[in-house]
Amino acid sequence: QVQLVESGGGLVQPGGSLRLSCAASGLSSRAYFMYWYRQAPGKQREWLASISSDGSITNYADSVKGRFTISRDNAKNTVYLQMSSLKPEDTAVYYCNTVKNLIDYWGQGTQVTVSS
Repeated sequence: QVQLVESGGGLVQPGGSLRLSCAASGLSSRAYFMYWYRQAPGKQREWLASISSDGSITNYADSVKGRFTISRDNAKNTVYLQMSSLKPEDTAVYYCNTVKNLIDYWGQGTQVTVSS
């Protein structure tokens, strides 16, 4: 059974940084693209970043490009999202995602709140 568990969220001041982690089990994450999304209250879930199975290819939404960095450690079956220069509008629940055999898998999410 595939499980994704996010961690690392919390309260941070504007301009601050956080690193989110997503630990995968039930699959060899090195075989799959991995993705980060977020959902703010009252808004649709938004794709943020993706990373190829070997980590050589990354893509970002314009809203986070230059501020967020996705990376992975396949030995640990873990994907990361390093977030810097955080803004109040980055406040949301952050989710990691992967697709295996045409099935979408999501973690439970981790709350990030950017506020002074």
